[in-house]
Amino acid sequence: QVQLVESGGGLVQPGGSMRLSCAASVSVFRALTMGWYRQGPGKQRELVAAITSGGNTNYADAVKGRFTISRDNAKNTVYLEMNSLKPEDTAVYYCNGRFVAINAWGQGTQVTVSS
Repeated sequence: QVQLVESGGGLVQPGGSMRLSCAASVSVFRALTMGWYRQGPGKQRELVAAITSGGNTNYADAVKGRFTISRDNAKNTVYLEMNSLKPEDTAVYYCNGRFVAINAWGQGTQVTVSS
Protein backbone atom coordinates (compact mmCIF):
# COMPACT_ATOMS: atom_id res chain seq x y z
CA GLN A 1 0.00 0.00 0.00
CA VAL A 2 1.36 3.37 -1.01
CA GLN A 3 1.26 6.17 1.53
CA LEU A 4 1.86 9.78 0.59
CA VAL A 5 2.31 12.40 3.30
CA GLU A 6 2.33 16.09 2.45
CA SER A 7 3.87 18.82 4.57
CA GLY A 8 4.73 22.48 4.31
CA GLY A 9 1.36 24.21 3.99
CA GLY A 10 0.20 27.20 5.96
CA LEU A 11 -0.48 30.91 5.70
CA VAL A 12 1.62 33.17 3.48
CA GLN A 13 1.25 36.74 2.31
CA PRO A 14 0.67 37.59 -1.36
CA GLY A 15 3.98 37.65 -3.19
CA GLY A 16 5.51 35.23 -0.73
CA SER A 17 6.98 31.78 -1.20
CA MET A 18 6.33 28.34 0.19
CA ARG A 19 7.63 24.83 -0.39
CA LEU A 20 5.49 21.74 -0.16
CA SER A 21 6.92 18.28 0.33
CA CYS A 22 5.41 14.86 -0.24
CA ALA A 23 7.10 11.77 1.15
CA ALA A 24 6.21 8.36 -0.27
CA SER A 25 6.47 5.08 1.58
CA VAL A 26 7.08 2.91 -1.45
CA SER A 27 10.20 1.32 -2.90
CA VAL A 28 9.07 1.97 -6.48
CA PHE A 29 8.95 5.74 -5.94
CA ARG A 30 11.40 6.38 -8.74
CA ALA A 31 8.98 4.73 -11.19
CA LEU A 32 6.03 6.88 -10.16
CA THR A 33 4.79 9.87 -12.05
CA MET A 34 4.22 12.37 -9.25
CA GLY A 35 1.81 15.24 -9.36
CA TRP A 36 0.53 18.09 -7.27
CA TYR A 37 -3.16 18.92 -7.50
CA ARG A 38 -5.18 21.57 -5.72
CA GLN A 39 -8.79 22.20 -4.87
CA GLY A 40 -9.84 25.74 -4.06
CA PRO A 41 -13.05 26.73 -2.28
CA GLY A 42 -16.01 25.82 -4.47
CA LYS A 43 -13.76 24.56 -7.25
CA GLN A 44 -12.91 21.19 -8.75
CA ARG A 45 -9.58 19.55 -8.12
CA GLU A 46 -7.07 20.54 -10.78
CA LEU A 47 -3.58 19.51 -11.79
CA VAL A 48 -0.94 22.04 -10.76
CA ALA A 49 2.27 20.29 -11.82
CA ALA A 50 3.58 16.83 -12.59
CA ILE A 51 6.96 15.16 -12.98
CA THR A 52 7.62 11.82 -14.64
CA SER A 53 10.08 9.16 -13.58
CA GLY A 54 12.43 10.57 -16.19
CA GLY A 55 12.17 14.09 -14.83
CA ASN A 56 9.92 15.58 -17.48
CA THR A 57 7.63 18.24 -16.06
CA ASN A 58 4.41 19.98 -16.99
CA TYR A 59 2.55 22.82 -15.34
CA ALA A 60 -0.86 24.38 -15.35
CA ASP A 61 -0.86 27.69 -17.22
CA ALA A 62 -1.86 29.51 -14.03
CA VAL A 63 1.38 28.57 -12.26
CA LYS A 64 3.95 28.51 -15.08
CA GLY A 65 6.97 30.59 -14.20
CA ARG A 66 6.01 30.72 -10.52
CA PHE A 67 5.93 27.09 -9.37
CA THR A 68 8.60 24.41 -9.73
CA ILE A 69 8.13 20.69 -9.19
CA SER A 70 11.12 18.50 -8.42
CA ARG A 71 11.87 15.09 -6.99
CA ASP A 72 14.56 13.44 -4.91
CA ASN A 73 14.45 9.71 -5.58
CA ALA A 74 16.98 9.03 -2.83
CA LYS A 75 14.53 10.49 -0.30
CA ASN A 76 11.32 9.23 -1.96
CA THR A 77 10.13 12.82 -1.93
CA VAL A 78 8.59 15.24 -4.39
CA TYR A 79 8.58 18.99 -3.85
CA LEU A 80 6.56 21.94 -5.06
CA GLU A 81 8.34 25.27 -4.79
CA MET A 82 5.82 28.09 -5.01
CA ASN A 83 6.87 31.69 -5.58
CA SER A 84 5.00 34.94 -6.18
CA LEU A 85 1.96 33.45 -4.52
CA LYS A 86 -1.43 34.97 -5.20
CA PRO A 87 -4.68 34.82 -3.25
CA GLU A 88 -6.11 32.65 -6.02
CA ASP A 89 -3.50 30.01 -5.18
CA THR A 90 -5.36 29.41 -1.92
CA ALA A 91 -6.42 25.75 -1.90
CA VAL A 92 -5.87 22.35 -0.41
CA TYR A 93 -2.88 20.88 -2.20
CA TYR A 94 -2.75 17.13 -2.78
CA CYS A 95 0.14 14.91 -3.76
CA ASN A 96 -0.51 12.09 -6.24
CA GLY A 97 1.58 9.14 -7.36
CA ARG A 98 0.79 6.95 -10.36
CA PHE A 99 2.37 3.87 -11.92
CA VAL A 100 0.52 1.00 -13.62
CA ALA A 101 -2.11 -0.01 -11.03
CA ILE A 102 -0.93 2.52 -8.45
CA ASN A 103 -2.94 5.71 -8.07
CA ALA A 104 -2.29 7.07 -4.60
CA TRP A 105 -3.27 10.35 -2.94
CA GLY A 106 -2.03 12.17 0.09
CA GLN A 107 -4.33 13.65 2.71
CA GLY A 108 -3.83 17.22 1.49
CA THR A 109 -2.27 20.32 2.99
CA GLN A 110 -3.90 23.73 3.20
CA VAL A 111 -2.20 26.69 1.56
CA THR A 112 -3.72 30.08 2.31
CA VAL A 113 -2.45 33.21 0.58
CA SER A 114 -3.74 36.26 2.39
CA SER A 115 -2.60 39.51 3.91
